[in-house]
Formats: sequence, structure tokens, C-alpha cells
Amino acid sequence: MPRQSASTANATSVSWGILVIRIALGVVFTAHGAQKLFEYTLAGTVESFGSMGAPLPEITAPLVAFLEFGGGILLIAGLFTRLVAILLAIDMVVAIALVHAQAGFWVGEGGYEFVALLGAAALGLAFAGAGRISLDGAVLRGRIPAWVA
Repeated sequence: MPRQSASTANATSVSWGILVIRIALGVVFTAHGAQKLFEYTLAGTVESFGSMGAPLPEITAPLVAFLEFGGGILLIAGLFTRLVAILLAIDMVVAIALVHAQAGFWVGEGGYEFVALLGAAALGLAFAGAGRISLDGAVLRGRIPAWVA
């Protein structure tokens, strides 16, 4: 069996590491989007966004719900990863600014601890991309701009 070079082994490890992060982050975002769509319903999410002071809740609530739900699925698949990840990172920055910052750091008190982690992980994927174990890497490489894949 041929041995891998150190650079090939490192690239493989990085791809597996990115895959783990993509799946974990995608599952969390998908679950939060599903909660907004199916548990709270869109009407309830709009009402909740309005009570939190989100601007234009009739527009932003469905936008965020579908971004989190669909974006999470796209992260899991590794499709349009950079674009989705930057949108989700922006989503988390806005969530911190509008909802969580005034509660402080700790998540148990409604703080921004968890939201900041989600945003940082999404931003990391925006920089790193989907890795080789992804639809971006397998299907779309060269067909879409690198900043999207």
C-alpha cells in the first residue's frame, strides 16, 4: 500500500476536520431554523422578532428562519459553503447585537456565548471553504467562483 506524503495526509486531515465542523454546525442551524418554521411557526417567529425589536419582522423573521434551515442543510452537504457561512455569520452578529449582548456573555442568562461560537464557526467555514469532502469540492469546483464554494 503506497504511503501518503505528509502534505497529502495533512490535506486529508483538514478535509475531515472541516467536514466534522460543517456537519455539526449544519445540524445546529437546521434545527434552529426548523424550530422557527415548524414549532414556533412563521407567524410566531414574526411576533417574537417584533417583540425583540428586530427591524421589519415580517421580512427578517422568515428570512432568518429559511436561512438557518436551508443554510444548515447546505452546510451539511457542503454546497455553496462560503456564501452560506458568511450569511449565517452575519445572522449571528445581528442576533448578538439585537438580542443577546445586553444579557452578557453566559448563555444560561440569555447571553451571547453560544451565538458567538456559532458565528465564529460559520466565519471559519467562510474562510476555509467546504473542504474536499463536499459537493462544492466534488461537483462544482471550477464551475462557480471560489468565494462561493
